[in-house]
Amino acid sequence: MKFKLHNRFKSLLGGLLAINLLFVAPAMASIQEQASDTAKVEQVAAPAVTADSTAALADSAATTAATDSATVSASSSSSSTTTPTATTTKEEKKIDPQVYKNLTYYILLFLVLCTVVAVIGKVQSIYVLTKKVNGKYNPLANNTLQAVLLFVFLVGFLGFVWYGYAVWGSWSWRPAATEHGKDIDRMFIITTVIITVVLVLVHIALMTFTYIYRMRAKRKAYFYPHNDAIERLWTIVPAVVLTILVLFGFFTWRSITNIPEELKKSALQVEVLGEQFMWTVRYPGTDGEFGKRNYKLTTPLNSYGIDYNDKNAWDDVKGDEIVIPVNKPVRFHILSKDIIHSFYIPDFRVQINAVPGMTNYFQFTPTITTDEMRDKMNDPQYNFVMLCAKICGESHYNMQKNVRVVTEAEYKEWLSKQAKFFTEDLQKEFAQTEGSEKKDERIAASIN
Repeated sequence: MKFKLHNRFKSLLGGLLAINLLFVAPAMASIQEQASDTAKVEQVAAPAVTADSTAALADSAATTAATDSATVSASSSSSSTTTPTATTTKEEKKIDPQVYKNLTYYILLFLVLCTVVAVIGKVQSIYVLTKKVNGKYNPLANNTLQAVLLFVFLVGFLGFVWYGYAVWGSWSWRPAATEHGKDIDRMFIITTVIITVVLVLVHIALMTFTYIYRMRAKRKAYFYPHNDAIERLWTIVPAVVLTILVLFGFFTWRSITNIPEELKKSALQVEVLGEQFMWTVRYPGTDGEFGKRNYKLTTPLNSYGIDYNDKNAWDDVKGDEIVIPVNKPVRFHILSKDIIHSFYIPDFRVQINAVPGMTNYFQFTPTITTDEMRDKMNDPQYNFVMLCAKICGESHYNMQKNVRVVTEAEYKEWLSKQAKFFTEDLQKEFAQTEGSEKKDERIAASIN
């Protein structure tokens, strides 16, 4: 028996060494290739220098001795033909040998861990076999071991729950920068507390019961098929708690989205159009109204599809970022040009979908300027960011827009410096299309 075990471990070690050689060989080969390439470059570099110097001497002698234009043209043509050959050389991409080393290291580490687990399992089986031979084997002893391990897992699990709240929670949690954000945070905290209490109590009950009521000798399990009181308890209590949470969320959301008409009209209007993979921001001009938009009017110059027959569109402003005044209500008009996107500003507790063919609205009031947030976070580079919370394609990560909260005076100054959508090129295009339409109308009138 010992001889067989020895042979098994011997074959296992031999397999590990073979795998190691299998992964180390490409790394050594790539290192040798790199060394040979550098040697070749060094060998070619020295003659190149001498060739360049002799060519320079020959060119200087030729220019001083001969004045024939044919020679000059020939030399220029030869130089022009040699230049592309030098530039067309392609650099071959090579994998860093360190990649193979790292891969080999982690594979060997995994195999070593597997070996340690196999050795522990083999030792345990030998221990059980020895107990059986000596007549001291207790088939129920494993139940106690598993119950103790589950109790140890409970202690570790509760420790990680505490660590998650104490460390990761402080990393990710920031105070809301809007008025309605406080209501969202209160709802989130209450829900989290209830869920955490249930999580901890259920796990304590599960892991403790596995230890107290583990199977032991001369002990018979009690058959407990049915109890109406317990079933009513675990049905009614969760139903009541979930109903309260759902109603709490419903009324909170209703208070955020159901805004009186006078407050809607008095708020600053900002339109945001999402498309793969960017956001376009439009502010109304001095008239305070957006111009009409129609996707059928989309052209290379008019990518937004604005209808410039509507004079309200002539003074619409294009924002390179989202700038809003502090303590002033802002109403966002959220649209999509192609597929579903999601208008998401984490610090403002704002998220709503941008759906093609319809306009969604979200109105809120920012309460903290960007500069105040930077002081609070102790980070002079901190910015509010608008993101897309829907995975919309391979460049989904590019859908970001800087959001800056400033004073009202700073906002007006910034808005006055922004460019308008109705640029000179668009004005020319609009004039041409308008002229052609009037000409068509005159022709149709003359025909009639």
